[in-house]
Amino acid sequence: MFWIGYKTHNRVARRTNECSERFAAHALEIPSHHSCDGPLEPTTSTAPYTSLVQLTVLGSNGTYGTPGRPPSGYLVEHNGTHVWMDAGPGTFAALQDQIDPGDLDGIVLTHVHGDHCLDIFGFYHAMRFGRQPGLTFPTYVPEGLEDRLVGFLEGGEPRIRGGHPVSDVLDFQVMGAGSSTRLGPLTLRFAIAEHPVPTLCVRIEADGRSLTFSADTGVGGGLAELAEGTNLLLCEATYQGAGVDKPWPHHLTAGEAGEIARAAGAGALMVTHIWPTLDPSRSVAEAEGTFGRPVALAVPGVSVKV
Repeated sequence: MFWIGYKTHNRVARRTNECSERFAAHALEIPSHHSCDGPLEPTTSTAPYTSLVQLTVLGSNGTYGTPGRPPSGYLVEHNGTHVWMDAGPGTFAALQDQIDPGDLDGIVLTHVHGDHCLDIFGFYHAMRFGRQPGLTFPTYVPEGLEDRLVGFLEGGEPRIRGGHPVSDVLDFQVMGAGSSTRLGPLTLRFAIAEHPVPTLCVRIEADGRSLTFSADTGVGGGLAELAEGTNLLLCEATYQGAGVDKPWPHHLTAGEAGEIARAAGAGALMVTHIWPTLDPSRSVAEAEGTFGRPVALAVPGVSVKV
């Protein structure tokens, strides 16, 4: 069970957090390969239950933060391997509540929009000038993101690839549709989302278990195929109501998130990236209506075993 409490001074944020307390308190039962209705592949792993992949929510707001609720950021851990997935503003501080940032094994930045990547600058400076200089971190990004980030640090001055000290900290590795990589015991697989800028959907697998993250996407792109049979789909649900009425086609409604999860045979669904002024209880209810099962809400501080 998830029990979350906040103290806020913003009326909208306080109302949102009150709703979050109720709906993050759903027990998120993530089926194993023996009990999931979806087409999970059997596993020969003998790993104990305690070795399951763990997801911790660092931030989950859509587009901008409110008190106690940063935008997108997640920590994925398995058998001593730590991956920071998206670095929205405020999530670097939240990350430090969970682990020593120097213990990270890799970083995934799904796209260039600020609510998903801006805290990488704080991390870069902390690692370059902090207590543990000399550490380098594999950083998985879509096409074009490296140049945008380095250009910001350089103030727009021309550069020769590898000539900026950022490469001493962030080892950028460009991922695309069908790309995959190993990071310790984890396998990371990527697809391209439907979004105005190059954006990665991510699937992380270990010991026969899997977590899939939608990043920001419309109903197209590669998410549905990437999420097939996943144990947990962490899916954006920016809007509410009918998909035809949403103001921007490159995001999902909560109902569309449920439809994608159901079609993919996902074992469980957790909705995230909800527009900050919306009532998350309605988002959860709409997602449950199309998914057909209880849906969890991503709330900062929540951890689940996948």
